[in-house]
Amino acid sequence: MKPLTFSLLSCLLLGSAAHASSEQAWAEHEKSLSRACVAASQLKDAKPLGKPAEFDDRVGYSALLIQGRYPEKHMNNRKGTELCLFDKQRQAAFVTEWTPARP
Repeated sequence: MKPLTFSLLSCLLLGSAAHASSEQAWAEHEKSLSRACVAASQLKDAKPLGKPAEFDDRVGYSALLIQGRYPEKHMNNRKGTELCLFDKQRQAAFVTEWTPARP
């Protein structure tokens, strides 16, 4: 193998190795995730509920529960919860209504 080709291949392989994220990077990720999920929410006064669930990078998503109040008049300002899935690669949030199971 030519030295230049070997050097380039080595850089590509070593450059793609997994690196642990810093605490600052995690804090920025959580801030982006929260902001995107609240913006995607259909609830008024929406706020994150707890900490996000971080899936493996092979999945590429984080999940976060959002809580707020239903904006529709007939819902009488009742509390509601949504599940937000955040696509880490596209930086996009998707929400759906979340009704926890009752015992």
